[in-house]
Formats: sequence, C-alpha cells, structure tokens
Amino acid sequence: MKMKKFLFSGIAMALTASAFLSTNAIAQKDWPTKSITLVVPFAAGGPTDSVARLIAVPMGQYLGQTVVVENVNGAGGTIASTKVARAAPDGYTIYLHHMGMATANALYDKLPYDPLTNFDYIGQVADVPMVLLGKKDLPANNFKELEAYIKANGSKVTMANAGPGAVSQLCGLLFQSRMGVKLTNIPYKGTGPALTDLLGGQVDLLCDQTTQTIPYIKDGRVKAFGTTTLKRLPAIPNIPTLDEQGLKGFEVKVWHGMYTPKGVPKPILDKLNAALKTALNTPDVKKRLEDANIDIVTPDKMTPSGLKSHLETEINKWGPIIRKSNIPD
Repeated sequence: MKMKKFLFSGIAMALTASAFLSTNAIAQKDWPTKSITLVVPFAAGGPTDSVARLIAVPMGQYLGQTVVVENVNGAGGTIASTKVARAAPDGYTIYLHHMGMATANALYDKLPYDPLTNFDYIGQVADVPMVLLGKKDLPANNFKELEAYIKANGSKVTMANAGPGAVSQLCGLLFQSRMGVKLTNIPYKGTGPALTDLLGGQVDLLCDQTTQTIPYIKDGRVKAFGTTTLKRLPAIPNIPTLDEQGLKGFEVKVWHGMYTPKGVPKPILDKLNAALKTALNTPDVKKRLEDANIDIVTPDKMTPSGLKSHLETEINKWGPIIRKSNIPD
C-alpha cells in the first residue's frame, strides 16, 4: 500500500511539474500580454532619454504592446540600476543605460548591485562620439600645437567637465593620462554650463558629445583638436581623430546598452533582442539618429553577447583610471 501511495504521489508531482512547465512555456510564447516599462536613469530630454523614446515606439510595434519610458534619475544612474536589478525577471522591465553601467563599481562604494551578475543583456544600441574642444582664443590651432602648449603651461591649462563620473570627466582623465600631464580640472553641474564657459573663454578645454557641439565647431566658436573615435566622423570629416594624431587607440564614446533583471527566460530575451534590432533598422529611427550624429552599432554588437563583452571591456578600461584619479563619490 505504501508503495502504491508513493507511486501515485510521484505521478501527481510529475504531472504538476509538467503542467507548470507547459503553462510557463505557453506564457512565454504569448508574451507580452501587457505594456513594458523601459527605465532610463536620467531626466527627460537628455541624450539617453532621447534615444530611449526614439526606439520605444518601434519596439512596441514589433512586440504588440506599448513600451513606456520611465525616468528614474539620481545618483549617476545607480538608483535606476538598483530598481531594475530588483525588478521581477519577467521581461516587463527593461533598462537603457550608457557607459555609466561600466564605471559605477569604481565610482561608488558598496554598490547595491553588480553590473555583471544582476542583469541579463539584450544588446548594444548606439554610440555618441565626442570631440576634444578648446576655447576660440586658445593659442594652439591644431593638436601638435596643443601638445606643445600643454607641456609649456602644465596645470595652468584648465579642463572643464560635467562633474564627478561624467563622461566628459572620464574623457578628460583619459586624455591627461595618455598625455602624461595633470591639468586643472574644473567640474560643473552638467555639460551645458561647462560648454557655456568654454564658449565664453573662461576655461581652456572640454571633451563633449557631438550631439551638441558640431554647430559650434562649424561656425568657429570653438576649436576642435580631435575626435575620440577611431575613424573620422562624416559630419566633420576635416577633424582628425586623436588616434591618428598620436594617441593610439584613444576611443571614448557615450555607448548605450539595453538590459533586463537577471533571470528573464531566454525566449523572452530573444523577443526583446529581435524588437531592438527591428527598431534600430527602422528607416525613420536610422535617419533621426544620423541627424543627431549618433551612430547605430554594428549587428554583431546588437546582441546579448556583444553587450556583455563590451561591458566587461569597459569595466576593465575605466576602473584603473577612475581609482587612480581618486574621483569623489
């Protein structure tokens, strides 16, 4: 009798497990059945938010549900990252973050999440190039002259940035590291006021994104000493890269990646990846990103493995630079 009870009990458990797996498989097949939240770790209107809102619509059209952008700004993106890391791994919460995902561990003590272990990956999205700029009346007119000017003046040369941990600061730190110099770094509360002071001649240098600086370069209000890309930019083809001017391998882009909380089933991740690829290949999206001087990544980077590999590389690249510079929290 005991053997029969054990046998029936085992059969019941097996049937229950089978039913659960079957129901789960059906749920994944039918996913999504409601709207999806795309979390952005910065305020509305910024570059990352603009990219998110641009791709949210075609992603939603592909998935058959609305993709709603939610701005959760503060603490350099760590508040949003923590929220997403703790969200249910059901695919209804996705996350768009820039290179800050790779620098958080080095910038903040006791981070409540790990960028490499608390997230799954959908794929890379787009890169925003940067340019090393100088004020209009800076004595140097090209990169070679800038090198000589910096060597002659050292810490008298001022370099603006958008505050601790900002990409403009990281770019400036990498530039100084590669040049073997220590300039006077001046933090601002955002790239807007930093650029304003560069235009006004109050500071000497600034690394900034092309999305807002190309008009000033073209009308001669600032000097461009080199792009932070490995290839020249079509929008300003006459500006050499820093790489071709002697800083070999110098590359800083405001790259963006899309994530989910850890544990999202692979079929759902596959659907999200397909939606992302579809959105980035939409003619309207491609044109609007191109008009904003934002580069869509190559197909091999629009993948979970492409994003994971790039994130690991960027963590290894920026960690030592940040720690050596003693950037305050």
